[in-house]
Amino acid sequence: MNVWKVPLADITLGPEEVAAVTEVLQSGWLSMGPKTQEFEERFAQFLGVKYAFAAANGTAALHLASEVIGLGPGDEVLCPALTFVASANAILYTGAKPVFVDVTGSHDLNLSVDDAAAKVSERTKAIMVVHYAGYSVDMDAIAALARRWGLKIIEDCAHAPGTVYQSGQGPRLAGTLGDVGCFSFFSNKNMTTGEGGMVVTHDDELAGKIKTARSHGMTTLTWDRHRGHSFSYDVVAKGYNYRLDEMRAALGLVQLQRLESGNATRRDLTHAYRGKLKDLDHIEVPFRDAPDGSAHHLFPILLKDPAKRTDFMATLARQGIQTSIHYPPVHLFSYYRSLWEEGHNHHLPLTEGIASRLVTLPLYPSLTMAQLDAVVAAIYAYFR
Repeated sequence: MNVWKVPLADITLGPEEVAAVTEVLQSGWLSMGPKTQEFEERFAQFLGVKYAFAAANGTAALHLASEVIGLGPGDEVLCPALTFVASANAILYTGAKPVFVDVTGSHDLNLSVDDAAAKVSERTKAIMVVHYAGYSVDMDAIAALARRWGLKIIEDCAHAPGTVYQSGQGPRLAGTLGDVGCFSFFSNKNMTTGEGGMVVTHDDELAGKIKTARSHGMTTLTWDRHRGHSFSYDVVAKGYNYRLDEMRAALGLVQLQRLESGNATRRDLTHAYRGKLKDLDHIEVPFRDAPDGSAHHLFPILLKDPAKRTDFMATLARQGIQTSIHYPPVHLFSYYRSLWEEGHNHHLPLTEGIASRLVTLPLYPSLTMAQLDAVVAAIYAYFR
């Protein structure tokens, strides 16, 4: 039961989702099968990408991407620290290490291409970009850097389903701009299956590796054998149990239909927040001047005074307004501090300064203007 008058996030589910899942339950086939295949095909069509593979969750998608591009012990991957820890964890699963990159600045919380370029070494094998809050990284600059050094590009699109990037070759959707794109369908995302993810690519060879690695390295699946297409299987590679089930795929098919209208509503709410907060000197609003192709997953603000953050969030909480912090920087977590030898410089001054001032405000398609106005009024009252 929701105790918040204005929760941080909320899920839009209707009778269509209930009917879709009920249909699967009545079919008697629950593990990965025809609904999952349909979901993959629809998602690939939506993005305009050749291949899409549903996965158990977004972290599994990132691990598969990291695995199939050939990461291993001794390799390094450039990635932001201002992200959920899953981004960096997926790199560690392969034996490679993340090398953390600072953000661009308070106006753009995505990783700095200049700082990434400065941290390339002979061990660097890939760049993992995260389209923070749904705002695209400068992918033309990232692609140029990758070409210069022969690096692979993984896009973490957990915040960015439907984000449009105006590339030098025209508008393209996030996830189609690197070697592999990864999506999360966790319950707070723009489209949800509860748990679930997707790995997408244009590359035939990578697609074959993803398909095999996702399901134990097997040459055929249970659904293939059920249909009489095969009676046995071989195991041809190291694999994982990263499959998506039919109930979640059915949810995904309905949620995909809601995505573009939901993103449009998020955009309108973001513009409303920006307009109503523009005269408040105590905060900064990142991405205020960003091109308007974002999926608008989050609405982050930066307090001018970091010392006020705990009290600010607590004051809003007492009024029934939920806020959060996206994110505590990964490189400051105890485990990640322990991974590098003493004296290794992973100081990220911009990331650390910004992270101390970050607060995420409520944003989701069912947020009403009355609720948004209540959030804005509470913020103004606090600073008065």
